[in-house]
Amino acid sequence: MTEHFFASCPRGLEAVLGDELTALGAGGVRLDEGGVHFEGDLSLCYRANLHSRIASRILWRISVSEYHAEQDIYDTASVLPWEAWFTVTRTIRVNMVGIKCPLKSLNFAGLRIKDAVCDRFRHLTGERPSVDTNDPDIRIHGLLEESRMTLSLDTSGDTLFKRGVRRHTGAAPIRENLAAGILALAGWKPGVPLLDPMCGSGTFLLEAAQRALNIAPGIARNFAFQKLKDFDAKKWKDISAQAIAAEREEVALPIFGSDISAEALETARQNLEEAGLAGAVTLNRADVREVTAPAAEGILVANLPYGERMGDRRALEELYPQLGDALKKRFSGWDAYLFTADLQMAKSIRLATSRRIPLFNGSLECRLFEYKMVAGRNQKS
Repeated sequence: MTEHFFASCPRGLEAVLGDELTALGAGGVRLDEGGVHFEGDLSLCYRANLHSRIASRILWRISVSEYHAEQDIYDTASVLPWEAWFTVTRTIRVNMVGIKCPLKSLNFAGLRIKDAVCDRFRHLTGERPSVDTNDPDIRIHGLLEESRMTLSLDTSGDTLFKRGVRRHTGAAPIRENLAAGILALAGWKPGVPLLDPMCGSGTFLLEAAQRALNIAPGIARNFAFQKLKDFDAKKWKDISAQAIAAEREEVALPIFGSDISAEALETARQNLEEAGLAGAVTLNRADVREVTAPAAEGILVANLPYGERMGDRRALEELYPQLGDALKKRFSGWDAYLFTADLQMAKSIRLATSRRIPLFNGSLECRLFEYKMVAGRNQKS
């Protein structure tokens, strides 16, 4: 049976997420701001949760209706067959999002949905599900547009960037799915040398190594769809077994990380070891301004520090041109991708950008700057 889903993602990654879902067999792929609509059966939903490196959540659409007031919201929710999707013993939470919503309170609209669900269960069973706002079994998502309401069940549970492998973090770590999306935007493929010269806790390195060894990003965690009544345990067991069978044996990969901080480097080392990837990635302590290219060509990617995150402005104003000089002198033949929320960084680094890709880290507007490092041709005029 064909179902309708929405995969949310960091804004700016919709196109690469659409490509990823298409590769997983999704139909009806349609990009929207902050995510991708797609169609398929529930086994596709299982695979998307397990294999998507870029999605934040997979929402299963269960209702689309018109509304004009809070009572319409209650009436619509009260006739939906919630008992077909989960039992009264499951805890619930309602999350609401509004886009040009005319109602005074999204919170009150969410309470009306919660009341409708609980009233329906009480009418059918004499009991009502409990609410758990911290760690619910079932998350119900409501989207209120100008006159249309969409209700969905969250099939992911914890956000999908929580892989279950990066247990230690440093200052301002980048989220795993944003890192994976940046690698996709950079066009990185397994086998292409990759260097993160400011690796911090190693997020880019972990994502690249898992992809190179064909390790499904969700293989170490559980999902909310496992708590739904129609969960097909056998199908899920088969999908998981196929993913494990497709994993490649750990080998040394052309993936390199460095950092000036011994503490950050140790954090990255611990994360790689606990993920079973210590032998796949080469780590070295080095200043980004002095690091040398580990191969004749490849892709360099870095999550740069910025004023709101760490350090002071003067130190960053000194770092950026020095970084530009290092790239120009020692990375001819490489493509560099620098991610930052400092939108003035491109002026300070003094290199000609070939692409400036708007991305969002949560609500924070950022840029991914692309530099094609061709000898003698990168000095900004």
